[in-house]
Amino acid sequence: MLIQIIIASSIGSILALMGGIVLLWKKDWMKRVSLFLVSFAAGTLLGAAFFDLLPEALEAAEGKNGVFAAVVLGILAIFIFEKILRWHHCHDEKCDERVLSSSVLCGDAIHNFLDGIAIAAAFLVGVPVGIATTIAVFFHEVPQEIGDFGVLLHAGYSKGKILMLNVLTAMTTFAGAIGGYFLLSYIEHWIGYILAFTAGVFIYIATSDLIPEVRHKEERRALGHTITVIIGVVLIFIIGALLPE
Repeated sequence: MLIQIIIASSIGSILALMGGIVLLWKKDWMKRVSLFLVSFAAGTLLGAAFFDLLPEALEAAEGKNGVFAAVVLGILAIFIFEKILRWHHCHDEKCDERVLSSSVLCGDAIHNFLDGIAIAAAFLVGVPVGIATTIAVFFHEVPQEIGDFGVLLHAGYSKGKILMLNVLTAMTTFAGAIGGYFLLSYIEHWIGYILAFTAGVFIYIATSDLIPEVRHKEERRALGHTITVIIGVVLIFIIGALLPE
């Protein structure tokens, strides 16, 4: 069973990265559309938070008050995380973009870790459930990974560094899958609150970092960026409706 879980999490992570990698090698085109991908990332993060993570958190947790407290805690945690980055590492005008990209990577790593736990839990129920969950995780991850690549490219990272950082965050899926296999019975009670915490992180990144970044640099394409945010939200909603975990 452990081998099946590792294979499933590997396939999901690798395939989810492929969409971003394909776009990454069209670098000139990516530079022209990178701000639209930031808009898209904002939409997918909001969609994942409200249509994916929060409903599952409310279902898994015992008390709704605890869920919403965890959301607030997630917002405050990433706010403090960004403040610490600014205090210790900001020495030039590129600071805000580096902090933004660090926040996105942090949120993505937590989300991937939870995806790994979800895959492990599903396979412990049965192989068909595990396969269905892996497919759902993959389709949820693809638009988010593409958005992450766009955020990092917009922040000025090289292709090699973007690939390396996204591979590292994808590795947290393995950690979640293996940890979920061995420790699920110990952390099962806290899954709902962890999901809510991650939702808070995503909400903060989308509303405090990504959307203001787009508004600051959108120039004459405000309508196009607004539509792109909406497309990201709607896409996650449709995928969640068609492929519920």
